[in-house]
Amino acid sequence: MPKDSPVETLVNPDELREQVKEKYREVAVEPDGEFHFHTGRYLAHRLGYDDVLVDPLPDVAVESFAGVANPHSMMPLEEGAKVVDAGSGAGFDSFIAAAQVGPTGSVIGIDMTEEMLEKSRQTASDLEFDHVEFRDGLLEEIPVEDGWADILISNGVFNLCADKQLAFSEAYRVLRPGGRLQFADIANSKPVPEGALHDIDLWTA
Repeated sequence: MPKDSPVETLVNPDELREQVKEKYREVAVEPDGEFHFHTGRYLAHRLGYDDVLVDPLPDVAVESFAGVANPHSMMPLEEGAKVVDAGSGAGFDSFIAAAQVGPTGSVIGIDMTEEMLEKSRQTASDLEFDHVEFRDGLLEEIPVEDGWADILISNGVFNLCADKQLAFSEAYRVLRPGGRLQFADIANSKPVPEGALHDIDLWTA
């Protein structure tokens, strides 16, 4: 879908982003806090992440992980691949990707929460992951050139976008021809009451 095509969103995108930022700012700054979702190494183990990849990572690289499943379980990432992590948070999935693609590959994480970006960038520097970069941006406006990525990964973030058609359009834009999308997310197979669709608090809860 072209970017300029009008799409009626169910909630105000700016309001939704601010609520999402507020919630995940807490996860970045206070990863041991009380949340309505699991986080950290416990969650990574529960979701089936390979211990060989997770165990070597320092706690700071894992503690703010708050994904919903394991996009890496679909297919391993090839050595030398170029990867975009859409909604990278504190960088956990980016670091898992970096271990798979190796120093000849590249990983670009995209996030909109300042505290998450600060944490991921500092961790990448501490780990000396020169092939990992984190950029400030939205899934609806991914700051990556057309056709750059071999693979785009994401974990529990598309469901937090008010305009999902635009977010997926951006995902396909940054993928090269023949590239692939590997993402984990939340989907509902049952009808949602009209009032709930427009309740912004339920989007983040």
